[in-house]
Amino acid sequence: MQKQHSIYSLIFTFISMFYYSIVCAQIEQKNKFKIQGYGEMYYSESFPNFETSEKPDFIFNHKKNNSLSVNLAFIKASYTKQNFRSTISMMFGDYSRYNLQNEPNWAKPILEANAGFKISKTKNIWIDAGVLPSHIGFESAISTDCHTLTRSILAENSPYFETGLKITYTSKSETFYGSVLIVNGWQKIETSKFTKHPALGFQLNFKPSTFLTLNYSNFFGTEKADSLHSFRLFHNLYAIYEPNKKISCISGLDIGTDKYNKSKYGVWFSPVIILRYKPKDKISVALREEYYSDPNQLMIITNTKNGFQTFGTSINFDFQIANNFLWRIEGKSYLARDTIFNNSNTLNIITSSIAIKI
Repeated sequence: MQKQHSIYSLIFTFISMFYYSIVCAQIEQKNKFKIQGYGEMYYSESFPNFETSEKPDFIFNHKKNNSLSVNLAFIKASYTKQNFRSTISMMFGDYSRYNLQNEPNWAKPILEANAGFKISKTKNIWIDAGVLPSHIGFESAISTDCHTLTRSILAENSPYFETGLKITYTSKSETFYGSVLIVNGWQKIETSKFTKHPALGFQLNFKPSTFLTLNYSNFFGTEKADSLHSFRLFHNLYAIYEPNKKISCISGLDIGTDKYNKSKYGVWFSPVIILRYKPKDKISVALREEYYSDPNQLMIITNTKNGFQTFGTSINFDFQIANNFLWRIEGKSYLARDTIFNNSNTLNIITSSIAIKI
């Protein structure tokens, strides 16, 4: 484990030193070197109120109750030049605190740290390695890039990031994108001491028209100790339909299987649909309907008879105060089969945020 720790530390140190040299040696080529910043502050209240200041365990973003908090803030540096690209991004906030809580302290501030090379002179084929954004799902950690203020249950309980090697191909017309990945595991930076084998992932993204995107992603790997001989198989599908600038519809489905005891496999799944309407350039509203079924408690542990079987509904209002300044407010309601929310089967949340992106 110490050896693996040293290897990752060396990789991240190398990338950091590389960026420093780029800033110094390529300052005259500012168009190839970019600095970006992002910050999102929010306030949230839940009903019924919880005895603790945090929302339930299946929520990893906008986690705090009744306090003004930072969900995610980061600074990102990226460099591109012909057949080379690299990104490093350091962060803090609730996203880092809760999504990387099982990582070593040296890894917790890392949002991205990767480098890639174009390996073909005639085709758009790249190899990238390091800490990468996840190839799974249509929602990211950056709230302003998503239709809704908070994340769907399926997004919160599938990887936001992954660490490993990725090979990607993009067609000349940019209508097709495909990737193959070898990663440490299910949202991990440091390799688990309980498993010796890496995981695999694939992604196929197709745009048959300018207003339709179809995507399939998957994950194959062991997420429990090798001694349990368990195998996780996970599929993510989604479609994005945008007939014009005012209307957008996203429909998605996650479905996975894994062992829930020494001998039996269980299934979890989650469909979601999000509709967004922009009556004006600076105003948008979004409605989300979702369901998450995990009766065997593979992903979300409730210690109840029926496990986690929950419907979710949310409505979102956004106002673009300025080009880089967004105010949002969202009302969200969960209805569970069992009484998993502070002796209730319902949970209502109101969240408001202000985000700046530069």
